[in-house]
Formats: sequence, C-alpha cells, structure tokens
Amino acid sequence: MSHDSGLDAALKTDLASIASLGLERTLRLTARRHGADVETPAGRAVDFSSNDYLGLAADPRLVAAAARAMSEQGVGSTASRLIAGNNPEHEALEGALAEFFNVERALTFSSGFLANVGTIPALVGREDVIFADSLNHASLIDGCRLSRATVHVYPHADTDILEGLLTAHRAKARRALIITDGLFSMDGDTAPLAQIAGLARRFEAWTYVDDAHGVGVVGENGRGSIAAAELEGQIEVVVGTLGKAFGGAGAFVLGSPPLIQYLLNRARSFIFSTAMLPAQAAAGRAALGVVSAEPLLREKVAANARLMRRRLCSECVNALGDETSPIVPVLIGETSRTMQIGADLAARGFLVGAVRPPTVPDGTSRLRITISAAHTDDQIARFSRTLGDLVRK
Repeated sequence: MSHDSGLDAALKTDLASIASLGLERTLRLTARRHGADVETPAGRAVDFSSNDYLGLAADPRLVAAAARAMSEQGVGSTASRLIAGNNPEHEALEGALAEFFNVERALTFSSGFLANVGTIPALVGREDVIFADSLNHASLIDGCRLSRATVHVYPHADTDILEGLLTAHRAKARRALIITDGLFSMDGDTAPLAQIAGLARRFEAWTYVDDAHGVGVVGENGRGSIAAAELEGQIEVVVGTLGKAFGGAGAFVLGSPPLIQYLLNRARSFIFSTAMLPAQAAAGRAALGVVSAEPLLREKVAANARLMRRRLCSECVNALGDETSPIVPVLIGETSRTMQIGADLAARGFLVGAVRPPTVPDGTSRLRITISAAHTDDQIARFSRTLGDLVRK
C-alpha cells in the first residue's frame, strides 16, 4: 500500500502550480508511420509536428540496414566505446559522415543533447568566455552552464551587440567560444553565420554551430547551414544529428583530427555513456546514402515549406521563419489559446507542436509546424484551411 512521502507532497504542489499556468506536459502516443500519416489512439492523423524532414524515419532502406546490423552485431553496444562498445558500425558511420560533410573527422554521440553537454565543457572552463545567442537550444544552454565559463548572451542574431560584447570581454579570457544554432528550432530562421565567423576571426574566438535542424535539409548536397553560407572549413566545431532529417537517432561532432581526438579524451558524455546501438549507426549510414543520391527530397521540403507559407497567408495566418525553412512557427502568444488550438487541430486529425514557456519566452507561445518531403499538397491545403478557421474563431 503506497503512501505520500514528503517528496511526493512537495512534487504534487509543484505540479499543481505548473498545471494552473497551463504548462503541464503530457505524452502523446503515435505509432506506425504511413508517409506523413501516423497512427494515434484516435485514428490516423497527419503529422506536422515531427522533425522527420525528409520522410526517412520509416524508409525501408533504413529499416533494412538497421535489421541487418542487429542480426549481425546484436542489440546492445554493451559499453562505452572506450571500454568494449566500439563497433565496426560506429567507425563506418564516422567515416561516412566525414566524407558526406567534407571534413577530416567525425565523432558520434548517443544524442545531440549529450554531444553539446559533453563538447562545450571539454573545450572551455573557468578561465574562458562564451558568447551565446539568446535563442540557443536548451542543450547548448546546459553545456554552457556545465563549462563554468563566463557566459554573455546576445539578443537573437544581433551581431552588433555580439561585437560589443566581444570588444568588452574577449581580452579578459584565455579562450573565447561563440555558440549558436544554425537553423533555429523554434523560429525557423538561420543564424547570421558569415558575420559571426568574421567576428570570430577578428577577435580570435572559436565558433561552435549546432546545425541539428539544418543538416540534411539545406545547403549544397544537404551539408547544412554552414554549406549554405559558404563557410565550410571556417567553423571550428559543428554539431549535427541523425535524429531529424536523417530519420534515426544519435548525433555527431565534425572537425579537425585534434578536435576529435581531444573530445574522445575529454568529453565526459562520450567517455561515460554507452555507445549508440550498432543498428542506429547502420541506419544513419544508410540515410547518408539516400540523402546523397536523392536531392529531390530536399527540393520537395523547400517546395512544401513555400506552399505552406502561401496557404497560411491566404488564410490570413502569419508564419515566422525563412521562406524555405521546414520549421514554420505561427505565433499565438497566449499559452492557453495556443494549447487549445493545438488540441482542436488534433481532434481534426492534424498533429502540431504547441510550444509554450519555458521552451520559448513568455508571451511567445506558438504552433510549431514542421514540414516533410512526405507531405502532399492536399494535406497542406486541408491543414491550412483548418488552422485558418481555428485562428479566426
């Protein structure tokens, strides 16, 4: 027979406070994918909420690669890679990543969060300074905190303020690191990477770009925001993920041989984490092959993003973000209204991300619509009409 401990009582009070603000989170069940459709307990729904930008999460080629690796290598990787978990699939994936992105080396992590909270503290510490965009992903924020470096946050994409901060604080520190997302996950816009790289050179700082939402989707051959900005070879640390456009799970850091060897020795989330499953690595390598061979997938994502924005505009719904970005945010503002519209869309067979604080700043709750190559013109048209009706209510 259970009883409420002091911990339970305290947590129930906190949960009630969270719920009263409309900020309580719950899990939403989705199952087998059929193109852009997913199965839910209420029936099929069109998914405009996932990060499966290229529609590869259920691709038979990735499934076959994962199944082959599982049959040959087993399920688990059994340990961290420095102990007994370094599998041929991991090394094959890292070689394929280096080739795909035209870099010398790559190092894989079990998730993007682990990549960031391991890499940032490995590179900078108490004697160093970080300059970070205000809308950086939570994993970047946590990595900065764990580093114990002094952190200066500049307003989103404001390189004038960044220049002022560098002028005021760079000389006081041993090392300086400028950290930014490439394609921002909640606003759908791209960082001013050319200006940031120029400032980094001028102030002898390193640049760190988390391009989780850009790799596979934008840039020449899908090499991401850095390739799109024609800055390949000019960014010291690049982080990407296999869990979005590439349809699987896991993440990677791209860079020079000294950087990768250093992380292998100093990134705690690499050293002390069980390695990604061999099947994940095999699926990731298969995805790289698909993306390389099928540029029409990226073109379809961009075309669908443009179509969604045109359809929303015709419904008098304003969307944020770059024109061809697969992330299409619709700012609602009030948390309760955002959640209600999200629930109403789900009841009508459309899944979207209803995003509220603390994921986004207060007063900026939004619907985060994500675009996939798997979406059809008809699905986009029906969704836009439905959202337009709900926003105008």
